[in-house]
Amino acid sequence: MIKTIKLVSMLSVVALGLSGCAGSFVTKEEAFPKMYQARPVSILVIPAVNNTTAAEATEYYATTVAEPLTRMGYYVLPIEVTNRLIQEQGIVDGAQLASVDAGLFKTMYGADAIMYVTINQWDTSYFVVGGSVTVGIAYELVSTTSKEVLWQYADTVVVDTGGGNSGGGLIGAIISTAINTAMTDYVPLAKQVNYTALSTMPYGGYHAQSGMDQKAQAVNKNKAGVVAVSN
Repeated sequence: MIKTIKLVSMLSVVALGLSGCAGSFVTKEEAFPKMYQARPVSILVIPAVNNTTAAEATEYYATTVAEPLTRMGYYVLPIEVTNRLIQEQGIVDGAQLASVDAGLFKTMYGADAIMYVTINQWDTSYFVVGGSVTVGIAYELVSTTSKEVLWQYADTVVVDTGGGNSGGGLIGAIISTAINTAMTDYVPLAKQVNYTALSTMPYGGYHAQSGMDQKAQAVNKNKAGVVAVSN
């Protein structure tokens, strides 16, 4: 009987937790109504703004974003080609493009929207006998026609690289943490952030479910930056 009561109590706690999580999610249409109005098809991903001390973060990140966008049904202008053209204009950092009129990218590249990316975390942290690797990215999709923000999201992945019970005491745990941290690749973490964040976008015109996902309750409103204004 006692076991049964404990089980019911545990299930109640889990149910409350899940209901709290469910309350944080809204439909794609509620979060990003302008995406369904603008219906962008082609996206230009400009060089990311790097707010971290990892100089290589921008270059590594650029290899991870096209695939998930394509899977969501969008045509992504070739990133290597467009980046090279942008660099030929003397622009080496995405921050230099922040004040550029979005309509210019429509004229130059024919893109329906621009994806601005900011890398806020690409870090390794150590603490006593533990450690972690963190990748945090913020996104903003802007229409090249209306100049409005159509979609906005931010997400972070943290991987614990602690040594755990290594059996080698304090020194063993420190060494294990250092090895685990050194071996953790940032690129898979960036891909994970991309897939999680970009999956909240409405499907693009090249996806079989384009125009059919308005009611999908798949957007964490605490991470989304564009929310429908109440009437």
